[in-house]
Amino acid sequence: MHFSYQPKGVCSRSLAFDIEDGKVKNIQFMGGCDGNLKGLSALAEGMAVEDAMQRLRGITCGTKKTSCPDQLATALQQCMQSNT
Repeated sequence: MHFSYQPKGVCSRSLAFDIEDGKVKNIQFMGGCDGNLKGLSALAEGMAVEDAMQRLRGITCGTKKTSCPDQLATALQQCMQSNT
């Protein structure tokens, strides 16, 4: 299943990913810190959705109350809630 999300409070403008067999796949951020987001995407690739949400939730960026990893966790949570 493909999912798109518009992050809030961070530099990236959009986020898209797939969920296949309970795992996160094909994570793509548009905008934001290119190298960091490619690294985040590579590390989270193939991770179980629940594990990714637990590891990424609550991470902040500088003085912001959220971050791109936190926004990915939020997107994953919304995706899972919309499919229950």
